[in-house]
Amino acid sequence: MRLGFEIIGTGSYLPGKPVKNQDLMKTMDTSDDWIVQRSGIRQRHFAPDGVGASDLGAEAAKKAIAAAQINPQDIDYIIFATMTPDYVFPGSASLLGTKLGLDGIPSLDIRQQCAAMLYGLHLVDSLIRSGAAKVILFVAAETHAGFMPWTDWSFVDSEEFVVSKEQWALASHHRSIAILFGDGAGALVFRATSREAGLLGIDLHSDGRYADLLHVPGGGFRRRPYWTEEMLQQDAHIPRMYGRDLFKLAVTKLPESIQALAHSTSTSLEQIEWFLAHQANERINEYVRKKLEIPKEKMPSNIEQVGNTSGATIPILIDELTREGKLRVGDLNMVFALGAGVHWGSALLRW
Repeated sequence: MRLGFEIIGTGSYLPGKPVKNQDLMKTMDTSDDWIVQRSGIRQRHFAPDGVGASDLGAEAAKKAIAAAQINPQDIDYIIFATMTPDYVFPGSASLLGTKLGLDGIPSLDIRQQCAAMLYGLHLVDSLIRSGAAKVILFVAAETHAGFMPWTDWSFVDSEEFVVSKEQWALASHHRSIAILFGDGAGALVFRATSREAGLLGIDLHSDGRYADLLHVPGGGFRRRPYWTEEMLQQDAHIPRMYGRDLFKLAVTKLPESIQALAHSTSTSLEQIEWFLAHQANERINEYVRKKLEIPKEKMPSNIEQVGNTSGATIPILIDELTREGKLRVGDLNMVFALGAGVHWGSALLRW
């Protein structure tokens, strides 16, 4: 008998109050219209100083465990996806487990950035099918605030906030990054099942030739030491993104992956109830939707209110749809994403 999996609990957490586009206008040369036209984003959340990805993940996980109506000790494996860990090392999965009172449970960190959900699904399926685990907690969380081009967050609450010319120039130079990303966490509880549910097919890819399209130049261990004051002065802690090239890659690779997976699983796109896209950029998702002639109502979006939370976007979206009663048992749903690395792909699931 082939074991599948079902999602029995979902949760999400967004820290603090929303940071609106109008707030960002106090720190850089931008406008609400400029941001919305290029990304579809109107607000995002940022975690305060001292709050790490494991903290956000724990809040989302508690909600997911409560929704699953299980004892936390029923969980026998933790997968934690983050590209903004609490420390360079150790990984954050063990920290998350301790915050949930799950000391001793095996845990694993993955860092496939925006494509983390896809790789998480592959791992969950493998662990359950092998018999290594029956109940798995998957959490994705990001604290992108740490690489934003400012450190003074008082602009969110102050009408009279004034930045220096140097701060304004720095933020404006990196505005393509600063407007996109937000902080948040999503959590899913998976359980083995004998019914026909879970992962029906997956199409995964990675290609390091495109790594420079979105990367953080500083902090790597090729440098001796791995971090210096000079790097900070060179803004090496702030990601570099080549948006046009990423856009072209995404709108080419994602439709190819979706069509390949549909073909390999003998599934027509018309059979799919929901297309659950990584919330990177509304323009990318709209391009993919139109290219594949997917009805607009079948591709839900929350990027306007949440921003790009990297690997957490799809779990957060799944939690929202679950609480709204839109994800029904037996439905066929498609998950797809492309992220830094680059990693990309799609997964076909039966709920």
